[in-house]
Amino acid sequence: MEQATFGAGCFWGVEAAFGEVPGVVETSVGYCGGQVSNPTYEQVCTGRTGHAEVVRVLFNPEQVSYEQLLDLFWKIHDPTQVNRQGPDTGSQYRTVIFTHTEAQGTSADTSKAALEQSGRFAHAIATTIESVGDFWMAEDYHQQFFEKRGVASFGH
Repeated sequence: MEQATFGAGCFWGVEAAFGEVPGVVETSVGYCGGQVSNPTYEQVCTGRTGHAEVVRVLFNPEQVSYEQLLDLFWKIHDPTQVNRQGPDTGSQYRTVIFTHTEAQGTSADTSKAALEQSGRFAHAIATTIESVGDFWMAEDYHQQFFEKRGVASFGH
């Protein structure tokens, strides 16, 4: 199994989208990229901890490739938005790929460059690519939020 970590706005819908992918074994939502240890949702929402809301994806690379997960990442949000997605604003909603390996970093860089050159978006891609640091699991009530409430994901 391998891990991937993505930030693409509010983690609820992002988690639901990745959870539907064959080969994804488990998803969990949390916080990454900040300076505070074990932050709470309320702390992250202030925008002062530096964390992004993220989804950690545990996947079987024999069933789904990291590149396929990157393709989904680009499809389920607007990577040109800076510190926002839809109505959600703040640095915690930034678009970010946290890489776990050098190979993931190379794949993410290549994927981002291809998207920039595709002309699909009129504006520059704002997504940052960073080495993963500490991942802090979000509170239990955030895990599989849509699934627990019988809400379908927003499709992709």
